[in-house]
Amino acid sequence: MTDTDQPLPPDDLAPRLMEVFALVGPLYRRVQRKVEQDAPNQGISVGVRGVLELLREHGPMTVPQMGRAQALSRQFVQRMVNDAAARHLVDILPNPAHQRSSLISLTDDGRAAIAAVLDHEHALLRQVGGDLTDADVATCVRVLGRMLELFDDVDVN
Repeated sequence: MTDTDQPLPPDDLAPRLMEVFALVGPLYRRVQRKVEQDAPNQGISVGVRGVLELLREHGPMTVPQMGRAQALSRQFVQRMVNDAAARHLVDILPNPAHQRSSLISLTDDGRAAIAAVLDHEHALLRQVGGDLTDADVATCVRVLGRMLELFDDVDVN
């Protein structure tokens, strides 16, 4: 192993991770703006898109479960669910496990809508190009996952 393959001591790791934070914020905001700019064409807001993708990935969930998964307030998620329900993209179903917390599930229209959005996003991301390898992406995901774990205790409500 080379020196760059050795774990960094905490005092060296912290400033390197600050470099990651310095990139993640602007990247997130630019991606959000791009999704919002494309929203009239796709017909789905960033928030509704997040709800649909989460349900596509995990199946029916409650609003509190979605809020925790996305680190968003229950109130915000509820507004997005209401928007999606008004457009017939989700169904709000009784929850046998909890009377006061309904299960939210995708409708056929919701599945089609999120598939179209993801296809559009995949087409956009194919333009990244460069010499990125699977190992590069795996490392990025691992680093961002570890950084996210650091803030697991943050209350989003």
